[in-house]
Order: sequence, then C-alpha cells, then structure tokens
Amino acid sequence: MDPTLYPEYDVKRGLRDVTGKGVLAGLTRIGDVVGSTPVGSNLAPAAGQLIYRGIDINKLVDGFVAEDRLGYEETCYLLLFGDLPTAAELLEFEYHLATNRTLPRSFVHGAILSLPSRDIMNAMSRSVLGLYTLDKNPDDTSVRNILRQSLHLISKFPMLAVYAYQAHLDEFQGRGLVIHRPLPELSAAENFLHMLRPNSKFTPLEARVLDMTMVLQAEHGGGNNSSFTSHVVSSTHTDTYATIAAALGSLKGPRHGGANLKVIGMFQDMRAQVRDLKDDDQVVSYLERVLAKEAFDRSGLIYGMGHPVYSVSDPRTLILRRYAEQLAEEKGRSEEYEFYERVERIAPEVIGKKRSVYKGVSANVDFYSGLVYDMLGIPRELFTPLFAISRVVGWSAHRIEELANGGKIVRPAYKNVAPRRQYVPLDARDI
Repeated sequence: MDPTLYPEYDVKRGLRDVTGKGVLAGLTRIGDVVGSTPVGSNLAPAAGQLIYRGIDINKLVDGFVAEDRLGYEETCYLLLFGDLPTAAELLEFEYHLATNRTLPRSFVHGAILSLPSRDIMNAMSRSVLGLYTLDKNPDDTSVRNILRQSLHLISKFPMLAVYAYQAHLDEFQGRGLVIHRPLPELSAAENFLHMLRPNSKFTPLEARVLDMTMVLQAEHGGGNNSSFTSHVVSSTHTDTYATIAAALGSLKGPRHGGANLKVIGMFQDMRAQVRDLKDDDQVVSYLERVLAKEAFDRSGLIYGMGHPVYSVSDPRTLILRRYAEQLAEEKGRSEEYEFYERVERIAPEVIGKKRSVYKGVSANVDFYSGLVYDMLGIPRELFTPLFAISRVVGWSAHRIEELANGGKIVRPAYKNVAPRRQYVPLDARDI
C-alpha cells in the first residue's frame, strides 16, 4: 500500500492520529487513562493517571496497603460492580471466588493435561472455549448471566494457566507433573504461587508484589487492544467464552501483553554487549545502536519505553518500581535493579536526541514487570498468561458495559483504493 494514501484519505492508522491520540470510539465508566492536562485550548503532557471507577490507582493501592491487605479481589469487585465493597461484601465476594476455583477432573485431564501446548496463551484460549461445554446456559447474554460467567472465569484463570504450564513441562521439557489444587483460604495471587511451585511455599512480600502486579494490570480503559477486542466481539452478541478467547488472542501479541518478554530479552543482550553496566556512556552507546536497528532484535525499539497515552510518567511503573526494589533487596538482586533504574533514566534522553517525539517518553509498566516476574521465579512461558489472569476482570467489565448499553455492532470503514479491472477468461490470461 502506498503510504501517502493514508494521509490523503485521513486514515487514522491504528485508530490513532499523528500525535498518538486515540480515535474516540465509545464511552465508558470503568477505567480512565490520562496522560495530559488542558492548557488553554490545547493539551499538555502531564504525569500519568490511571483511574478505576473514578478512583485514582494510587489511592486504591494506598488504601489496602495501609490496612495490610492484598488488593486484587477488592479491585475486581470495584471494576465489576462500580463501587468499593463493604467488609461484608468483600468477604462474600472472596468466598464466591474461592468456591468457583474448581474444575472437573475430566476437564483438567481431557482439555488441559492431555493437550499440551508450546504456548500457554493458546492453551488457555482453548480451555476457555472448552468451558462453554460445561456451562448449562452459555449463550444467554443477559447482564446477570454474563456476570455469573465472568466470576467463574476470574476464579478459574489461574488454574487454566498453571495447569497448562504443568502439561507443557511434562510434554516439552520432560519434567514430571506437579498438580496442586487451589486452597480456599488463599487469594488469587497466593493460589497462583501455591499451584505453581512444587513446594507451594512463598513469602508475604512475594504474594504482595504479585498481587500488586495483578491490581495494576486489571484494567486500562476501553481503548487498549484486548479490551477493545472485548467490546468489538461482544457487540456481535456472541457468548462470553468466545469473547474472552478473542481477548486472549489479542493480548498474546508482543506489541501488547508480550512486551515484557522483549524487555527481559533486551536486558540480557545488553548485559552481554556492555562491558561496564555502571558506565552511562556505554549504556548510551548500546541504546543508540538499538534505535539504529544495529543491536538486539534490529527492530529499532527500546522495549519498555513509551506509551500511546502516558508520556511524562506511567503511574503503574511508579508503583511497581517501589515493590521491585523491595523484592530485589529480599532476593539479593539490588545491583540488577539499579541497572534497570539506570536504563530507565538514560533511555528517554537517547530517544529524545535521536527521534522526533511529539510528547515525552517514559518507562511503561512492562519495563519492570518482567524483572518482577523473574525475581518471583515465574517462568517466561507464564509472563503473558499472568497478564491475562489480571486483565480478565477488565475484559469482563467491558463486555458487561457493551451489552448493558445496547450498542450497535462495531463496524468501522475501510477505503478501497484498488483500481477497477475487467474479468479475463481463463484461456486468455498470460502465463
């Protein structure tokens, strides 16, 4: 396609304008992603904000941390129902999730363990579609029924991911199966660590840090690719399982949920290529070669840097960075953490000198999430599935919102620019 045709027809590639601002495609009350502030008639870059149901993410995090609680379940309630739960409501909600952390033995063996996959996201998608067959009322698109299905999926996602990974280990790495059933007294984050680790042990800080990543990745507005996918597919009035499987497929892409794997790979390459990791000039030289497509994967991208909305700062990064530092200290990896901080400081300067940037560039949440997962001993095959375990609540909330508001089927326009031609009989065509 001739690239000059896009501005000629005012096509917003990626549904974004030249400054990166997204095309307005809908309204939502669930999440808000803010990266600018009004200045007169214009917008100026500002410290990023992430809002869940009108509540700033920092206030939400500060609230449950001050009370020494894990926060993912409370976050799920807020996103699904629109309000913070009372103590009684939260207890009832946690009990409901706990009682739904079950899968029939026949399903675990037949749909997960007996069909190992090299890719856990694909295995999860298949399992989600398989859950359709266990649902006695799968095609009912009433809000009440979708909420029931959503709670089941939120409860079961950690099991689908960990069990698919165990099947992967057995089939492709020759390691024995270790299957732990979830425990009702544990949270989603705690159960993930319990089911993943052969000895089921974890520290309070490990559980808190994993829970924090889940809170920060639970929702990110309706415009991110996978949540928009949830809106698009839901607008056809298909079933919940098909919708969530489609969102999983969207999240799997390295430009979306798989980005932290690229960050980890880039840092590995950097450690191999840079002789003195404490020398700013050597780090600058490496990053310049990355931008010039001469280093790492030759994409020209410094992974973990930049975001379509956030420019001055990503609020998720600021929160996660604090917990990454604590975890690094517990794991004896403070020097590695300090290297990440150094690259986070240097990379925006390198990008600003080498490229025209309409707004500032800062580290996004993927910059530290891969390091955190690695310090938690989570295998790379589960990095993106963990994102899905966190985000399924956001997808569910957006699906409910789409159907509750009775919107039209999503159908944007594409301009056809191919010239008209005549049909040529078969025997008259050139070989």
